[in-house]
Amino acid sequence: MRFTNLAELIELAEQEKKPIYEIMIEEHVTETGDTREKIIQQMTESFDVMMASVERGLKEDIKSFSGLTGGDAKRVYEYAQKGKTLLGKQATEAVAMALSTSEVNAAMGLVVATPTAGSCGILPGVLSSLRGSLGLGKEQLVLGMFTAAAVGYVVANNASISGAGGGCQAEVGSATAMAAAAAVELAGGSPSQAIQAAGLALKNVLGLVCDPVAGLVEIPCIIRNGFGSVLALAGADMALAGVRSVIPPDEVILAMYNIGKTMPVELRETAMGGLADTPTARKLEQQIYGNELNEA
Repeated sequence: MRFTNLAELIELAEQEKKPIYEIMIEEHVTETGDTREKIIQQMTESFDVMMASVERGLKEDIKSFSGLTGGDAKRVYEYAQKGKTLLGKQATEAVAMALSTSEVNAAMGLVVATPTAGSCGILPGVLSSLRGSLGLGKEQLVLGMFTAAAVGYVVANNASISGAGGGCQAEVGSATAMAAAAAVELAGGSPSQAIQAAGLALKNVLGLVCDPVAGLVEIPCIIRNGFGSVLALAGADMALAGVRSVIPPDEVILAMYNIGKTMPVELRETAMGGLADTPTARKLEQQIYGNELNEA
């Protein structure tokens, strides 16, 4: 790759007068030797999987195998159609679509890890909502996924996208940053604005712990995906309005990495602390695993 951080990515895009998605596609062509057409087709296939997961959760009464979660996406989507939401119809639909994808994941359905299964709902939620609000076609949305991928590449190689490695800030945080950047470019913003959106979104989840109840990617993971979609849209709007992150986005990524390193192991996907260690969570864990826990 010709870029290792977000500053270099912006510099490339500005020098070549190209959007971030174009830089990412070209880099992928160079790295793999595949044609542009093949790479876009592969991303289109991933997009189709995303949209299928969005649609499934909005139409079906999905229930996870544990029985802990399911049906919230459909509830929120139906509520959004009444037109009386406090966030506005677009943002509330983004929440519903993010929840939908995450519920499909919890029910062992097919999803796209963007960048992880635990944060798989944020990007689809944002892309789906923009398709309606901005009237974007499939081809445009697929290009937006390359913008998101560029940000995810930088985060993964300079910090962490793993809940076990850096807490939920690494999973939901990176997905939120990716979606914010994609939203900006899809809305016609500049590469610099897209990266500012990523920084603004990421720094507002710093310190977020990974505390899955019963060790399952359900509570609070699914709900956090819904909130992440709104945070991504907020970051995108701020950046498009001209707001900049005082702390450069690359330094925000570094801060996230350092916070993750100092985060106690109990708060990094072990289900030993946080919400996972509340009385209710322990009761749910007992209901799910029963004798297995007693024998252990």
